[in-house]
Amino acid sequence: MELKSTINYTWKLCIIASLFGCIILILYLNENVQNLTRSTVLEFSQFTTISNPSNQPSSIASLIIQQKSTTNKITTKKCNMFDGRWVYKPDQKPYYDTNTCPFIEEKMNCQANGRLDFEYDKWRWEPKHCDIPLFNGRDMLERLRNKRMIMVGDSLNRNMWESLSCLLYTSVPSSRVDVHASGSDYKVLKAKDYNATIEFYWSPFLIEFDKTHKSGKKVLVLDKVSPNSKQWEGADVMVFNSGHWWTHTRKLKAWDIFEYKGKLSEKMSIDLSYNRAMKTWAKWVEQNVDPKKTNVIFRSISPQHTGEPWCYNFTQPFMDDSFENAYPKSLINIIESLIDGISKVQVKYLNITKLTEYRIDAHSSVYWSNTIWKAVASKNKEFLSSYADCIHWCLPGLPDTWNQLLYASLFF
Repeated sequence: MELKSTINYTWKLCIIASLFGCIILILYLNENVQNLTRSTVLEFSQFTTISNPSNQPSSIASLIIQQKSTTNKITTKKCNMFDGRWVYKPDQKPYYDTNTCPFIEEKMNCQANGRLDFEYDKWRWEPKHCDIPLFNGRDMLERLRNKRMIMVGDSLNRNMWESLSCLLYTSVPSSRVDVHASGSDYKVLKAKDYNATIEFYWSPFLIEFDKTHKSGKKVLVLDKVSPNSKQWEGADVMVFNSGHWWTHTRKLKAWDIFEYKGKLSEKMSIDLSYNRAMKTWAKWVEQNVDPKKTNVIFRSISPQHTGEPWCYNFTQPFMDDSFENAYPKSLINIIESLIDGISKVQVKYLNITKLTEYRIDAHSSVYWSNTIWKAVASKNKEFLSSYADCIHWCLPGLPDTWNQLLYASLFF
């Protein structure tokens, strides 16, 4: 009987000791699991973005948010929206067409002039390292409320003005927009409800071009800004370009002689004359632009696909860098260096050159005139390529992308 009591007592001690040991083991394991969870969250958060941390326990969510914030500070890079690729978007439609934008210039109105393939307008530019906002006409007009925007330059800037005007015109009721676009030297769109004005001024050299000089010559006056610069003054946004007309030769060359500091010169390199002219423009900008009020943009050169194989019958962009732009790199270097050197006013460089080089398919090509297209197509199809305009661009089309990038440069 005594032996049985001793055995029962021993069993009770064993059971109590076992229970106590289990409790200690559970507490120990629980602490390690919590430590492991914290460690795992910290490591995981360095590689993963949590879109909805509220589903996690509050302590873990706070760790993820804090770690994510720190990581962003380290990895954030400045976006170069001009470095990217063209992506085919078969289901995307153009922002406007010939019917919804009735003032497209004939040489850019490819659809009305007989172009049947519309694939050229189904490509979208995508930067490599960032996203750019989709163009929003109403938003742009709101940002331009009570403001005046001007585009100054050659027919490529006129091409760009028509694109922007169509984008804005089709964003609001047509009855609330006034457009005067019949002339080639001056065009204007006025959005009544926003008191916003977008104007184009013809000035391919940005300096004075005297066609009635006393010498009887057509003279480029390198140290005098374009006479219509009086109309540029006070604008809130200015978009300039100058380039193509400086490279024209033979019958296409507009001038006979240069004038600089009162002296006429027949022999002056294009590099030197362009440099002097652009310095005159830059001086005007520094002396006449209020940097607190006005945004200044200079658009880079728009490549032309002249020479074999020309641009006729191309329906897709170049997919590699095989195309070499014939435009002199020295002139590109001159304007880029000059813009960098302007100190009083920030001039943004809308560098559309590289992304435009790929788009041999988007030119007006032989569809720059309805009359000529029909006449040539019916009689001399084998010579069609020689009639192709491989300088200007169809609308809707590539210049819409330029304006999307302009929109992003100005407001984002």
